[in-house]
Amino acid sequence: MLHRRSPSPVDWLVAAVVALFAVAEEVSVRSMASPRSHLLLWIAAGLVTAVAVLFRTRAPFAILVVYSAANIATFALTPGSPAAWQFYTQLVLLCTLLAEVRPDSARAVAGLTATGVFVAAMLSRTSPPSGWGDVAVALVMCAIAAGAGLAVRRHRVLAVQAAERGALLARESVQEERARIARELHDIVAHSVSVMTMHTGTVRLLLRADQEPERQALTTVEAAGREAMEELRRMLGLLRGTQAGDLLPQAGLDRLEDLLEQFRSAGLDVTLAVSGERVSLSAGLDLSAYRIVQEALTNTLKHAGPTRAAVRVSYLPAELRLEITDRGPRGPRPPSGGGGGHGLIGMRERAALFEGTLTAAPLPEGGFTVRAELPL
Repeated sequence: MLHRRSPSPVDWLVAAVVALFAVAEEVSVRSMASPRSHLLLWIAAGLVTAVAVLFRTRAPFAILVVYSAANIATFALTPGSPAAWQFYTQLVLLCTLLAEVRPDSARAVAGLTATGVFVAAMLSRTSPPSGWGDVAVALVMCAIAAGAGLAVRRHRVLAVQAAERGALLARESVQEERARIARELHDIVAHSVSVMTMHTGTVRLLLRADQEPERQALTTVEAAGREAMEELRRMLGLLRGTQAGDLLPQAGLDRLEDLLEQFRSAGLDVTLAVSGERVSLSAGLDLSAYRIVQEALTNTLKHAGPTRAAVRVSYLPAELRLEITDRGPRGPRPPSGGGGGHGLIGMRERAALFEGTLTAAPLPEGGFTVRAELPL
């Protein structure tokens, strides 16, 4: 069974229709050629049936079987022709059952069997006696109800599968982006350790001959740095899946104008505004800010095409603020960028890495804005 849920507005509507249909038919059947006795009992039966229809999704199999058995018994024990509301309610319960359970399950087979017996018992008590035309109509209506239930179930299964695939892709995108950030930060750390080790070796060579204790201390530091370099190279090799190559410093906001020039050559009319007093940023924060601008403009170029965009970098006393705005078409943007699975997911991960925040939303007048606030 897919799920069990409380009555929805649609369930209440269907139950109300069944109740009104049953009461109206039982009251009007008095004027027909074959009136049924015990009117109040049949009206009560219609109202009880409406309650069962209201909660049919909570126990679709049990309600269908009990309803079928009760009606088959009334067909055999009471005089008069069956009412139409009894048949249509059976169709509703059959549709619900096949929408809730697997079509190849024992419950589905039992439900179809109970419906078949119900129809046979009903047709045997109609007045005048049912002909082949009535049998064909009843079977066609049962087939339509069963098909509708199967279609509803298939739609639900596809919706669940789509939601699961979307959640899986989102998790994979986050993991890929985190691995990418980890590779870049390892590059930064490895580069810094390499510089420290090199300078330590330089200072050691400049020591006088009588500075043996200092020389030993620097030799230890240099050896530890080289060992750390080797470990970082091995880790980078694992992260990349290949042998780590030369470790170079990453891009930062000082290369932002070069980045914007690349987007201008691709057709994006982008401007840059920097406010506040520039401060020295850590390598990781500098790289993340650069990547956020890069990913935002990449999304703009991909989803809005050649348009106008503006990048604003604000150095505030306690935070670095980035704002990337474009004048593309109105509406939301997809949650990720290109095939690498980056985009908004990657930007949020980079902001969260430094306990910052990132918001992205369409503008009322059209276009899109990305705003990142990174604590200094």
